[in-house]
Amino acid sequence: MPVSTMDYCTSKEEKIFMIPTAKTEKSTTILVVKRDVDVVDVKKDNVHVAGGDHSGLIIHKEMAKEKPQDNGPCKASLEFRVFLVNAKTQKHTLESRVLRFWFKEYFSHIDYAKSAQEFFKLLVSPTDFPRDYVGFITKILKLLQNGHNPEIKCIEIELNQLEESATAPERPLSADDGTLGGGKVQLTETKVLEMIESAYPNPLTLQDIAKQTQSDDEEIILHLTSLQHKGLIKAMENNTYTRVVQNERSVKIVNQMPQIGKRKQPTIAIITAQYCEKLAVDAMIDDQETFVRYTTVGESNVYTLGTIGYHRVVSTKLPSVGHTREAMIAAGNTTTRLLGTFQKVDFVFLVGVGGGVPHFTDYNKHVRLGDLVVGAPEIPGRPIYMYCKKTQERGDDQFDLDTRSWVPIIDVLQRIAKTIVAEGKEEWEDHYEAGYKRLKEQEADFTRPPASSDKLYMAIGEREVIEVAHPHPIESPGMKS
Repeated sequence: MPVSTMDYCTSKEEKIFMIPTAKTEKSTTILVVKRDVDVVDVKKDNVHVAGGDHSGLIIHKEMAKEKPQDNGPCKASLEFRVFLVNAKTQKHTLESRVLRFWFKEYFSHIDYAKSAQEFFKLLVSPTDFPRDYVGFITKILKLLQNGHNPEIKCIEIELNQLEESATAPERPLSADDGTLGGGKVQLTETKVLEMIESAYPNPLTLQDIAKQTQSDDEEIILHLTSLQHKGLIKAMENNTYTRVVQNERSVKIVNQMPQIGKRKQPTIAIITAQYCEKLAVDAMIDDQETFVRYTTVGESNVYTLGTIGYHRVVSTKLPSVGHTREAMIAAGNTTTRLLGTFQKVDFVFLVGVGGGVPHFTDYNKHVRLGDLVVGAPEIPGRPIYMYCKKTQERGDDQFDLDTRSWVPIIDVLQRIAKTIVAEGKEEWEDHYEAGYKRLKEQEADFTRPPASSDKLYMAIGEREVIEVAHPHPIESPGMKS
C-alpha cells in the first residue's frame, strides 16, 4: 500500500488498523481492528498510514501487544484451507487460515454466526477471490473499510502452513465428473448397479441403460453378467434386470395385491426415494411380509408390511425420483396407488427427502455427513417444503416466482424428533442396534462415515474449491454449546 507523506492522521472517521501480533517460520497472526482516532503519528517507524485508494488503512506495529482476548473469547470463528504454489519450486503448500470475530457491544449474540458467514462469503466470492497472501489481507481490510458488516469490531487472522507436496492436490469430484462429454456417462459396474437400484422395483432393460449412458451393449452386458454372478441382480423376462434383496424374508411375487385382513391393515406408510433407504426402513420392521408386483407397462410396486413397535406399517419405494415430468408422475402414481390399496393409513412419512445446507459458522445450524435430518420450519406454521415451479422476469432484475409449498397439518413428527434429541440416544440405542444388525446381512456398508471423510467445500469459481472446517460450538450468552 502506498504510504501517505502526512505527519499526522487527524480525521475522526473510523480507521482500520492492521496489527501484526505474532510470527514464526510457518505461522503469522494479524489483528484487524476498527477504531476512532484523533491523531496518528506516522513519523514513527512502526506506523504506516496508507494513501490513495487505501487511505484510512493503518499498519501499527506498536500496538502488537494488544490482544483481542482482552474483550473476552471470540464470538464466532471459521477455518478454511488453501494450497499455495511456490513460483520457483512449483511445490504446493497446504495453508490453514483461521478467522476469529469480535463484535460491537450493541450487536445481538443471536446474529454473531450470521454476520461472520456473510463476511466470509464476501471474502471468498468467486468474482474476485484473493489469490495471494497480500490480496487476502487487503480484501479483509477493504471490506471492513467499505462498510461491510459494520457490527464487526475486530478480526484475528491466523495463517499456518501445514504440509508441503510436490504434486497438485486432487479436486473433489462433482456431478460433472461422471460425464465424459456429449452427455455420455462413464460406465462402471457400480454405475450400472446404481441405475438398477434407482429404478427398483421397476425392472430396467438393456436398452434403458444404453440410452441413459450412451454406451455399447457389449460393455453393459459385461457389467450385468458380473453383477449376476455376485447375486446382486437377476434377469427377468423381456431382457430386463432388477435388484436382488439380500436375505429378504417372506417375499411373494403377485399379479394383484391380495386382501389384507383388518388387523393387519397398516396405519403408517413410509415412502423412500432410494433403494438403500428402503433397506434401512425395512430393517426396523418386524414380522415382515413383502409383496412385489412386476409389470412391463406402468410402474411396478413393492410393499413391505409389518410392525414397528405397536404400529402396523407399510414401506414402499418410488420407482424414480427427480423433477422431471416422468418422475413426478411416477411419484404421484405410487402414492395414490398405496393409499388406494391401504385405506387405513393415517400418516405418510417421506424418507430420504430431508436435507440441510451446511453452515460455515453456526454449529447449531450445521449439518454433518450421516446426520439424521427431520424437516421442520424455523417458525411454527411456516411451510416445511417449498418448490419453485417456474419464474417470470418482470424487469429491473425483479422476478415473479410460481411456488408450491406444503405445511403439515400436525407437527407430531417434529415433536417426536425434539423428544429424541432431548432424551439422548440411550432411549433408542437398542432399536438402532437391532436394525443395524439386520443391515449387516446386506452387502452394502451402513456404518456411519468416518469423520475424516466428511469434507466441507466451497466453490470459488473456475471449478476450484476451498476446504472449510466444520464449525464448533461457541460459548456465548444465550447460545447452545
